[in-house]
Amino acid sequence: MKRLIIVLLGSCFFFSETHAQFTRYIIQFKNKGTNPFSISNPSSYLSARAITRRTKSGISIDSTDLPITPRYIDSIKSVANVTVLNKSKWMNQVVILTTDPTALARINSFSFVQSTNPIAAKMAQGNTGNVEKLINETSDTVIYSGNARTSNLNLNYGQTFGQVNFHNGQFLHDLGFQGQEMIISVFDGGFASYKTNPAFDSIRLNGQVLGEWNFVTNIQNTDASSGHGMNCLSIMAANRPGIMVGTSPKSKYWLFITEDVFSEYPIEEVNWAAAAEFADSAGTDVISSSLGYQDFDNSQFDYLYASRNGNTSIVTRAADLAAKKGILVMNSAGNYGTLTDQRKYVSCPADGDSVMAVGATNISGTIAGFSSWGPNAAGKIKPNIVSVGQGAVVANSSGNPFASNGTSFSSPNITGLITCLWGAFPEFSNMKIFDAVQKSAHKYNNPDDRFGYGIPNMRTAYYLLKADRSRQLFGGNGWFKATPDPFTTQIDAVFIAGNSGAVKLYLKNISGNKIDSAGFVADSLDFKTHRFSNLGSLPAGYYTVQYKSDTKDSSITLTKGADLFAADWIKVFPNPFSTQVNLYFKAQVTGKAVLSLYDTKGRLMSARQSITIQKGNIYYADFSVAKKLSRGLYTLGFTDGTNKRSVKLFKN
Repeated sequence: MKRLIIVLLGSCFFFSETHAQFTRYIIQFKNKGTNPFSISNPSSYLSARAITRRTKSGISIDSTDLPITPRYIDSIKSVANVTVLNKSKWMNQVVILTTDPTALARINSFSFVQSTNPIAAKMAQGNTGNVEKLINETSDTVIYSGNARTSNLNLNYGQTFGQVNFHNGQFLHDLGFQGQEMIISVFDGGFASYKTNPAFDSIRLNGQVLGEWNFVTNIQNTDASSGHGMNCLSIMAANRPGIMVGTSPKSKYWLFITEDVFSEYPIEEVNWAAAAEFADSAGTDVISSSLGYQDFDNSQFDYLYASRNGNTSIVTRAADLAAKKGILVMNSAGNYGTLTDQRKYVSCPADGDSVMAVGATNISGTIAGFSSWGPNAAGKIKPNIVSVGQGAVVANSSGNPFASNGTSFSSPNITGLITCLWGAFPEFSNMKIFDAVQKSAHKYNNPDDRFGYGIPNMRTAYYLLKADRSRQLFGGNGWFKATPDPFTTQIDAVFIAGNSGAVKLYLKNISGNKIDSAGFVADSLDFKTHRFSNLGSLPAGYYTVQYKSDTKDSSITLTKGADLFAADWIKVFPNPFSTQVNLYFKAQVTGKAVLSLYDTKGRLMSARQSITIQKGNIYYADFSVAKKLSRGLYTLGFTDGTNKRSVKLFKN
């Protein structure tokens, strides 16, 4: 029988196999020539939501977005004894089913075909005894009895409070961010019982399941094969108050079976890629995948550690492409941590550069022994973060909570919360969210190969992103400004709140008398604006906009009318005075300015005022002690270490 020398998708695996051992093949195309679709008209193959995601993140439509040239697929379908199972536009390939060597020879003769490579053996007809090696998790049969908390929370979590609180996730939920307007696509081996399971009554009744597809058998049903996906989904989507509430209970979900639970071949990676492309086209925000690949039923397909470098495996390249399209890709790190050989390191696609790999801890924050190690083979820190995966609370087929172990459960736990976080800042890109989550983690400044950057804190991540949003809205350095200067009829004040609580803005005249004010109840880092209007009748001169809170008191001086400093950088008035002396000056240097009031004999009439100054800024000082002075001549002295000025004044 003829033997073929195979190069598997650019990897380093070379081997000889007989056709009889394989029934499924990847057909790789050379190009997308004579394609009826165009980059300039993406609405014909991408949803409006997918296009918006790209626009928001500055992502260009490129050739990988174009569908495979239809005539290529039609030509493949026309070959006798060939069934097209799935396709990937990103990788420009299709997967076929055939047992006919002449069909392969015919396909290889097509000018647009680059290669035909075996990808899997015969499809299993039932449970062959091959358990889900990539998942390899255990479950406790008893109902979980961990601590629950219901007081002072907007959601009654029941038994899931501990794993939500682990990341301070209730902080987001209490602010109202529970996954609304966000779409999560879940990739797994099956969602058995989800259509009748009471844990999912809420997402079913509210239309939060957008659709489903089984990429293994190409049917529109995922309530089959395995309950593992149902367990993972429950961690995010369950909504049974007082029993268990998930980490993103108001998100919308796509459910995809990509994992063939009866065998282990790279065709599952191609299924994953096809699901990712569909998810992208449909406008998915987040991919939640609790799958991983390194060992296969045919060991010649295995990804040894050197190949887990973020660039080699089919599924890793697909995952990184999904991230490139603006999707946040979350994936379990793997459950091989107890091994002592190369298998202990993170699986694919967790090795991906732009994939957030999630390891597992227990509820106390101790790393789970089974959680796979980092780094990836290219030296990149992995896992990226960790979450509760040992003793994680999941739903059983009856919708009741029980404890289970595996990084498959740590990933959806934090995935749901990160989705809620992104919902609070929809203007930011996937990688901006990625970065904030890592920075919020407890080992960010000292990552290691078990925790990665550590345990994320949703409150910390929220304020990191909020600070960035406020700085962008503020449009420059600082935290408080008022414009224009000079003004005529209005003043626009903007500020970033320094703390939570009451904030007041005041508009005052040169004598410190209030002209107008506005009050705010602000959260820390809130960006606020206020317009002082109807100022046309105010006389020319100097005015101040004052910010005042429990922790800050700051003022900005503005001019109405002509620039009073056009002729001189210091102004003292009124002169003569009766109750108060006012001084305005434009700082000539950066440093300290000292102000003093003397009588005609040089005696100090007021305690000296020392002001920290910045060159170019305008400052105001008053000497209210002047109202106690006797009628006569006085001198106001100014020095900043470089400039000195004495001004004669008369008290009437």
